[in-house]
Amino acid sequence: MENKAKKNPFYIEPKADFKHRLGVQIRFNDIDALGHVNNAIYMEFFDLGKATYFTEVNGGPVDWRTANVVVANVNCNYLAPIYFHEPIEVQTQADYVHERSVKLLQQLVNTTTGEVKCQCVVIMVGFDVKAGVSAPISDEWKQKLSVYEGRSLE
Repeated sequence: MENKAKKNPFYIEPKADFKHRLGVQIRFNDIDALGHVNNAIYMEFFDLGKATYFTEVNGGPVDWRTANVVVANVNCNYLAPIYFHEPIEVQTQADYVHERSVKLLQQLVNTTTGEVKCQCVVIMVGFDVKAGVSAPISDEWKQKLSVYEGRSLE
């Protein structure tokens, strides 16, 4: 089946294959009056994807009280509706890591057809939790992200 999303001018071509994939369950109350998943629910799916992505990158649970990254910007392109009984997964990858920021690309994909339903770009910035100020991304996180993705992200 042809992936219509790739013809959409807002579609972002990933730099590599997605190593992180998480199946998501669509609940009855995720559906709006038009019969598809409400747009706000997509953000919940992307949050689940980020949380499990960072757990895998870290090799175990992340203590978010001491983690040195926070979300600074989220942009979402809705490419096609998601309906109640569709098999959907959220895919997450790090696109790059700079001194003070990490760019993630996420997408929601129908696992049967491969159709990309939505893409999300997330910019996370370094943050010193104790001081409450901007900070560089730790070398440890940079290394873990590159090792997980199997490529240099800098």
